[in-house]
Amino acid sequence: MSQKGHKRRLRPKHKILAAMSALVLGGGGVVLVSQGAFAGQDSRNAPVTATIDCPDVGDKLDNVPEQARNEVDANLAQLDTQVADAYKQLSSGRAKDKALLGGLKQQRDQTITKLSDTLGKAGQKPAGLDALSGCVMKEAAAADPADEPPADNGAQGAADQGAAKQGAPQQQQQQQQQQQQAKGGPARSDFVAIGNVKPNVRKPAARGGASTGSFAVQCGRNENGHFNPDNVIVAPGVSNGAHHMHDYVGNKTTDAFSTNNSLAQSGTTCTNGDQSAYYWPVLRLRDGKAEKDAKAPGGGQDANVGTILKPKQVTIDFKGSPVSKVTAMPRFMRIITGDAKALTNGNANANASWSCTGFENRQLKDKYPVCPKGSDVVRTFNFQSCWDGKNIDSANHRTHVAFADANGNCKKGFKAIPQLVQRIVYSVPPGSRFAVDSFPEQLHKPVTDHGDFINVMSNGLMAGAVRCINDGRACR
Repeated sequence: MSQKGHKRRLRPKHKILAAMSALVLGGGGVVLVSQGAFAGQDSRNAPVTATIDCPDVGDKLDNVPEQARNEVDANLAQLDTQVADAYKQLSSGRAKDKALLGGLKQQRDQTITKLSDTLGKAGQKPAGLDALSGCVMKEAAAADPADEPPADNGAQGAADQGAAKQGAPQQQQQQQQQQQQAKGGPARSDFVAIGNVKPNVRKPAARGGASTGSFAVQCGRNENGHFNPDNVIVAPGVSNGAHHMHDYVGNKTTDAFSTNNSLAQSGTTCTNGDQSAYYWPVLRLRDGKAEKDAKAPGGGQDANVGTILKPKQVTIDFKGSPVSKVTAMPRFMRIITGDAKALTNGNANANASWSCTGFENRQLKDKYPVCPKGSDVVRTFNFQSCWDGKNIDSANHRTHVAFADANGNCKKGFKAIPQLVQRIVYSVPPGSRFAVDSFPEQLHKPVTDHGDFINVMSNGLMAGAVRCINDGRACR
């Protein structure tokens, strides 16, 4: 949809939205209005919400000199914070869309100018970044208050008592309770019964010269409680750079301030000594209960609320190529799979895979699965398996690696590397709503799921993994 289209549809809606009081739980609420309130929309009364859609500046950077990376990364993290703060103002009803977007553009103008100047001093000033400062409103399906469970943190009872003392009618109290229960997602339309999904997984057949082995790494299920809202790949040196909580296994010290040296000196939860960092956004039950991070950055302050689900099982495997042998990954290579901003960026880099045990030949990208009784929720991260042969990272953290094509071939100039496949299983109570942690403005949509990996295997361990895979053996 064009920017003009956004303005035409959303301007009348936001007059209504601005007039509505949207209560905030844990630092993030949603602005709700019935779809039936607007001409041209159906009358199913499914609520919609507005979020903020800004161009992803980092994704446009394909060449950042090493000496400029720290400052560029800090400015990119500042842009994320500005959008998150603007969304909080929107969701709480504290700002109207025109003034909010104008103020956000001014902030982004200043930050993008700093970023461009930094690149200019390093001799790589890109053209056109100044055109990326403007943002628009975007419509998305919102949580239906009727679908949200009641809060269980003691605050609800106090609110009800206060309303009764003031003589508030019962209907008003019910409306307040519904608004309090609408915590930003997920929407009813974000879920689908896995039985209604047709098998859609296709794997290319192995050809002559294929590497058919595998190398498994056992790193546990984050039993040691390693959580933080950092992302050392995208926002090194920035606390709460992800604005959502990450689960970690492997390297025991990974956080925003990790360096190659600190990672190499760290202990690990992996049984074979693999010091690699494996991490992903936590999954939460939308149960209204207060987690330990209910008032913390990355948690409640960034609209990530509810009980954090502990994985029932985590498997980490490195697999081969159906068309060739694989070559070793260099130590400290970084790979991100999926897009944490896919709701606003679109699906070009989205790589979410949601399914249920017993149904894993049916994978979902933009829906959460509703699993039948006795079946567990599964998240699978299939990482990029082709490498440019030179770089351990790239300016946008994508272009140094790539996915193989449908037949398993790497594009020209790229070579096959062991493909990391992470599989995370959760036992979800029947009928429960759950959601992945996300940037606030991404509304916990399933399409925003993503995984992060820093290879810190010793050269010897990586060489052993490559031998197993190329020899067609299954090793642990």
